[in-house]
Amino acid sequence: MSENVENLILELLRGLRNDVQALRDEMRNGFAELRTRMGHLETELGHVHSVIAEQSVRLDRLVGRLERIETRLDLVTP
Repeated sequence: MSENVENLILELLRGLRNDVQALRDEMRNGFAELRTRMGHLETELGHVHSVIAEQSVRLDRLVGRLERIETRLDLVTP
């Protein structure tokens, strides 16, 4: 009788071990996917920052040109 109980306990423990291993594998795969996706987001964010910086420079140039035009047309005082 005790041998049957021991075998049952061993079977349950093996099942738990397999379940835990499956969960570990699933978590590893999930974390790997998250790392990949975060890398893509960081790359895209860097691209967005460079586009914003470029637009800021272009806007500054346009403001400077507009100010010079207004000054030449005597629309504002220098």
